[in-house]
Amino acid sequence: MAERRLLEGLGVSAAEENAYRALLRHGPSTLSGLSARTGGSVTAIRRMLPRMENLGLVTRVAGRPLRLFATPPNVAIDILVARRHDEITHSRAAAAALAAEVGDPSGHHPEEVLEVVTGKEAVARRFLQLERNATEEFLVLVHPPYAVDITDEGVNRRRSLRRVQARAIYGPRAFDDPIMLEHTRRAIAEGEHARLGEVPIKLAIADGRTAILPLASEPDPNDALVVHPSALLDALVALFETLWRGAVPLRLAPAGTGDPIEAEPGPWPRSSDTEVLTLLATGLKDEAIARQLGLSARTVQRRVQTLCEHLGARTRFHAGFLAARHGLLTR
Repeated sequence: MAERRLLEGLGVSAAEENAYRALLRHGPSTLSGLSARTGGSVTAIRRMLPRMENLGLVTRVAGRPLRLFATPPNVAIDILVARRHDEITHSRAAAAALAAEVGDPSGHHPEEVLEVVTGKEAVARRFLQLERNATEEFLVLVHPPYAVDITDEGVNRRRSLRRVQARAIYGPRAFDDPIMLEHTRRAIAEGEHARLGEVPIKLAIADGRTAILPLASEPDPNDALVVHPSALLDALVALFETLWRGAVPLRLAPAGTGDPIEAEPGPWPRSSDTEVLTLLATGLKDEAIARQLGLSARTVQRRVQTLCEHLGARTRFHAGFLAARHGLLTR
C-alpha cells in the first residue's frame, strides 16, 4: 500500500518527499545509498537535489563522497509554511507525522548540530521562526546590520503578540539607525527587559534550545548559523548570561512622555535627563541623540554640558558611565 503523501500541499513532489522521508528514517546517506532506498536513479536524485535544498529539506555534509542529511521535520515544515501560509493547518499535521518517522536510537548525528542558512530573506525567516516558536524565553544580543526589517509594521505587530519573556542586550552601535530607538522603546513598553553592554557578536537564543548567529566574524545579514542542542549551544547561553550580568538596565520612556529638554538646568534628575544619559551610555554622538529625540543638536549639546556638570564628569562618555554606576539609567 502506497504511503500517504504529507507534503503535497506545500509544493513538494512525490519523489522529493520519498527521498526526504528515507533520509529521516535512515540518517545521512550518499546519493547511491539514497537511490537504493528510494528506488530512484542516482541521476534523478542528483537532478532534484538543488530544489530539495532550496525547499530546506536537505543539507549537504562536507567531504567526499557527497552525503545528505534531512533537515529536522519541525524546522523543514516551518520553512515551507512560510511559503504556503494558506496551508498552515495541514503543514503542522505533516510536521508531527514526519517527526514520528524519525527512528535513530543513537541520537543526533554530529553534523545535525549546525545548520547553515544562506540568503537575507531566508535568514530573516529563520530568525522570525525561532522568535515565534519560543515558548519560555527569547534572548538577543543586538548589533547591526539587521536581517529583519524593523520598519515593517506587519512584522512588528506579529512580533508584539509574543507572550514569552524577552531579554536583550544592546551594543554601542545598536542605535546607529535612527528608527531603532523607537523600535526598542516599543519593545520595552511591551515587556522586554533591555540592557546596555558589550555585544561581541549578534546572537538570538530561543528557550535555551536553538540559537542563530552570523556565519562570518563580521556581521552579515545574508548568512547565518543555527545551533541545535550541544556543548556549543551551552557556551552561547553562558556567554549571554555573563554579558547580561555586566550590562546596565536600559529604560526608555514611552513616546510622547517625559519632560522636554531645556537649555537651562532643571530639577535633577528629570525623565529627559535619564533619556539623554541612556543614549550617552550607548556611545551616540550629540547629533545622533538629537535625531533620536527630535531636537536640535545645539539643544542637546547644552543639555549634555549641564549633565556633565551635575555628575562631575570629565567627558560625555564619562557622564554615561557615571550615570550607569549610580543607577540613574533605571529611574
